[in-house]
Amino acid sequence: MSISAFEHPFLSGLAGDSEVAVLLGAQAEIDAMLAFETALAEVEAEHGVIPDAAALAIAATLTGFTADFDALKAGTARDGVVIPEFVKQMRSAVVAPHAEHVHFGATSQDVIDTALILRLKRVVALLDQRLASLEAGFESLSDRFGQSALMGHTRMQAAIPITVADRVESWRAPIARSRERLSHSAKHLLVVQFGGAAGTLEKLGTKGPAVRASLAARLGLDDAPQWQSQRDRIADFANLLALITGSLGKFGQDVALLAQMGGEIRLTGGGGSSAMPHKQNPVPAELLVTLARYNAVQLSGMHQAMVHEQERSGAAWTLEWLILPQMVMATGAATLAGLDLIESIASLGKPS
Repeated sequence: MSISAFEHPFLSGLAGDSEVAVLLGAQAEIDAMLAFETALAEVEAEHGVIPDAAALAIAATLTGFTADFDALKAGTARDGVVIPEFVKQMRSAVVAPHAEHVHFGATSQDVIDTALILRLKRVVALLDQRLASLEAGFESLSDRFGQSALMGHTRMQAAIPITVADRVESWRAPIARSRERLSHSAKHLLVVQFGGAAGTLEKLGTKGPAVRASLAARLGLDDAPQWQSQRDRIADFANLLALITGSLGKFGQDVALLAQMGGEIRLTGGGGSSAMPHKQNPVPAELLVTLARYNAVQLSGMHQAMVHEQERSGAAWTLEWLILPQMVMATGAATLAGLDLIESIASLGKPS
């Protein structure tokens, strides 16, 4: 049983994305948090903040560390965040005299936010690949059918004849721009978060900025001053997700309308009806419209989540946890549905 359609036992067959689900899953988050804690200990030892022996012990222990998820669940209910219990478990595993150096100088948000960015780095790479495939798919459609005639429509009424290439370009160009935006957004998004209790790295003294820069490099991220209460990076990424699904939604809506009118498009594949065996419903096209509308609705919540009080907000941060993963899943599902829909187009344009 699952509440989310993205991970539902059978609804996920329509709206799911198993590749993205793995990147966003609980074990992926644990792995990313362990990567943060290991890298933190190693760079702190490099800068003389903690003993070398402590860093070696922490790295060795965390390599084979298995979290107690039941305890993490109880701890999150108690503390409102998973890290206090997570740190307790890690320190118990590392044991004295090195346990006190686990998580030194960091706070819960450093771990959670950086773990999010580490996972989003892999999501960004996957989306870039899929957007490239979508763009190539549209180019292939144009190569195959581009010179065929198609009735242009304005305000849902027949207007003047156009070519298939004209319509396909209105599908391809926004995807190409989204890919450019993704590259630009990644430069601002894929940065380390490390600020300590209130963003000042107070426990590291003058070594703070150098430790943060080394931590970023060790994790394969860019360095940036703490941004724990500055959520524009996250909101900008969410906006991009909505742009991608919105552009694919336009593609889906156009195909659904072409299928409704008949005569200008032929689709292959599923879409059967239990009551009308002769029907072939444009399922991927409809799904693209649904996911576009879904992300458009969620985006307003991500803008609400930008409003952090002072140096940290529990409420706004939690809202982000509820919304962003679902938007990422919707975007992943939309890219898959878009590719499926392109492959299903057997003919496009008026018969010669």
